[in-house]
Order: sequence, then structure tokens, then C-alpha cells
Amino acid sequence: MPVPTHAFQDELIEAVKRVTPSVVSVSTLALMRNFYRVHPIGGMGSGVVLDDRNHIVTNRHVIDKAQRISIADASGDRYQATLLGSDQLVDIAVLQVENGGLIPAKLGDSDKLEVGQLAIAVGNPYGFILGGPTVTTGVISAVQRQIQAKNVVLEKLIQTDAAINPGNSGGPLCDIIGNVIGINTAMLPWAQGIGFAIPINTVKEIAEEIIEFGHVRRAYMGFLGVSVNPQIARTYSLGVKEGVLIAQVVPRSPVARAGLQEGDVIVAFDGEKISSMGEIQEQLRKREVGSRVDVTVVRGRNQRRLSLILGEVPA
Repeated sequence: MPVPTHAFQDELIEAVKRVTPSVVSVSTLALMRNFYRVHPIGGMGSGVVLDDRNHIVTNRHVIDKAQRISIADASGDRYQATLLGSDQLVDIAVLQVENGGLIPAKLGDSDKLEVGQLAIAVGNPYGFILGGPTVTTGVISAVQRQIQAKNVVLEKLIQTDAAINPGNSGGPLCDIIGNVIGINTAMLPWAQGIGFAIPINTVKEIAEEIIEFGHVRRAYMGFLGVSVNPQIARTYSLGVKEGVLIAQVVPRSPVARAGLQEGDVIVAFDGEKISSMGEIQEQLRKREVGSRVDVTVVRGRNQRRLSLILGEVPA
């Protein structure tokens, strides 16, 4: 990246000063059994102070399987942290420190990001703590990216060319004024200079759910479905060429209580045409547990509209 001009350099330095007090180092200890022996395994990552109640957000993979979690702030003070909850689908975990007096970060609006704008990655690569977090800069290379991570597909990510090294996971991606616009989550080992961050608006939504309920509540209908294609339509004489065929209804689920049956074909969700299970899953991600929705189904030669109250995905 070209050497910044003096004015731009001052702006960058001020942004770093603004966010650094809110960046913490996250250290974990897990006990791994090997035959008859137990081995302590240490882990490391970064985190961001979310609010004035000492809530800290980091990546789920940073604290996964940890029996003990501690954090250190920019001044080097250490605290024991409690895990409030985590979510694998978004790779977010929320920690809390008692009586820490930590400084919350200023949060930006990730819905307003533009490709090409400056991105500042802050964290504690390789466990470096003394001297404060490490800073790298780049640009936002793309938004709405999807990547295949371990056992999960991460969606709607920010892509950046700012260097994200081991230990940066869970740290902030910031804009030019030091507002946090994302939480760094992954780096592709086979691609040069490509890193990703979870948009901060998504992080806020997930964190609020975890703080209030201990987990993320996701809307649930309660059926197994198959996307209709011409072959399925012919085989089952469905009478429609597109939609989602209900193959199994979970007893006492929202779908069961609403009167939907196996063999019904869902063709619309709240008035929007449905042609695949993926489209139904996308609709569910937009809605809250307890909300009312209307589904249009084809049963035999008849079409009907039924109303149901979305439940919560069972634990």
C-alpha cells in the first residue's frame, strides 16, 4: 500500500488511538485427554469490548472447548472471563468480565460500507500483548462474501486485503475514524492477502440474542422439505412445477399446528413466490421467533393459504 500523506497518516493514527483501548487479548486453556494423560492446550485470539457492561465479542472458534478464558486489555490488566454463549453459524461468542471497567468500542454501520474504502485490522497476532495491539491496513475488497469454513458456511462477510494473522481472530475491522465495522474471523491459507470479517450489524444482533437468552433464537417451522423439480412433479403428480414439497411434518411443530400436511407443496411465503428450500430458509432468517407468517400451499388440485406462528429451533 502506498505511503500515506501526512494528513491521511494523522487521520489513521487517530483512528487507531480511538479503537485500541477497546481491543483485548483473549487467552484460553483447554484440557485434552490422550489415553491416560491430560494435556493442557493454550489458545489465543482477540476481542472487542461491546458495551459498558463489560461484554466482549470474539469468535466462537477462539474459545471453542475452552475450560478457562482470560482477557488482557491494552494496558496489560488481566481478568477472568465468563462465556455467556456462542453461535457456530456466525462464528461469534460473547464473554463477560465482572468489575472490569473496560472501555466499549464505537460501533459503525456495516450496511453502509463501500468497496474500496479503507479498512483497519486490529488485534493481537501470535499472542503479542505488550505494547498494545498490532495494526494493519488495507481496503474493503468486497461485501456479501460467502466462504466454506470448518463444518459451517459463513455468509454475508466483508472481504479485506488488510493482513489478518493468527491471533487476530475476534479483533475489530475499523473504518478511517475508528468505528468498528466488523469482527475479523478467518483467513484463507491458500489465498494470498485475503481476510474476512463478520459485519458489525450482524454481530450486534447475535450478541443481543446471546446476552438476553444465552443462545441465538432462530425461527422454526418444523418440517422436512424437498425443492420441487420437473422429475419430482411428475413422479408425485403434484400439479405444480415449482415449490417445496413437505416430506415430513414434525409433531406439535408450528407447521403441524397450522394444519399443513405431508404432500402439501409450499408455493408462497407471506405472498412471495417460493421455488426452493433455500428460499424458505432465507425467509426464516429474516423473521423473529413468535412472528406470524402466511404460507400458500397446493394440496391436490386445491390451493389454500394458512397462517402459522414461527417457533424456535429446538436445542
